[in-house]
Amino acid sequence: MKLLRFGEAGSERPGLLDKNGTIRDLTEIVDDIAGATLGDAGLAKLAALDPSSLPAVTGAPRIGACVGRIGKFICIGLNYADHAAETGKSVPPEPVIFMKATSAVCGPNDPMEIPRGSAKSDWEVELGIVIGTRAKYVTEADALSHIAGYCTINDGSERAFQSEMQGQWTKGKSHDTFGPIGPWLVTSDEVADPQNLKLWCEVDGHRYQDGSTKTMVYGAAYLVSYLSRFMTLEPGDIIATGTPPGVGLGIKPNPVFLRPGQRIRLEVEGLGVQDHLTIEARA
Repeated sequence: MKLLRFGEAGSERPGLLDKNGTIRDLTEIVDDIAGATLGDAGLAKLAALDPSSLPAVTGAPRIGACVGRIGKFICIGLNYADHAAETGKSVPPEPVIFMKATSAVCGPNDPMEIPRGSAKSDWEVELGIVIGTRAKYVTEADALSHIAGYCTINDGSERAFQSEMQGQWTKGKSHDTFGPIGPWLVTSDEVADPQNLKLWCEVDGHRYQDGSTKTMVYGAAYLVSYLSRFMTLEPGDIIATGTPPGVGLGIKPNPVFLRPGQRIRLEVEGLGVQDHLTIEARA
């Protein structure tokens, strides 16, 4: 299934994308694409529905983040060897973990703000993992069974805030709109191998990133198992799994960074395209 949320920001409603690309309204079935809906029983309930029996959504509504009530937004840094190399860093001996504020979450086509005082705003297309069932001390062999599905994520970054100021990376990763998620959550049964997906990102039509999850250092199963050693993963938690090479910071000899008025398009294979216009930060 492809599950999504549609409507104005803060008032999104749950939906399902049918095989013809029509959004079907799930409001009378579940309250949101969140919590228990993402567990095995909740997904089985939705899978048993006949999409044609659900109300069709007319017009062109705004698409919101594909998961609601996100508890944790966990990110993995330097998880592609070639991306680590372009940033001048070595492959970490274990996953690098940082958090992104959930206030950064936005829809897949919402404008993306350039923070005030920013000179080094950047893009990062990433495979997103959506947790479906509680995971604590799970084995790598069992880890994928705790995943509800996958989505496209753009891990927006302000590199000066991230690396040139004191402290941790979070301040460079958490500006409003720096966490677009979606357009839809594709359930695990439709993703045969999360370690064999192409992903790309373009800015103003120029393709900067063009990679594959094949080259991830730490795969989806390992990451879920590893993280569950340090924190309990709950339904609706999001894991951004790292980005392939081609970020603006890595362009040689002169890095390229975002400015207002540009268009960013990105996709993880089978998980949907995001399309953002960059704008100046709003109050």
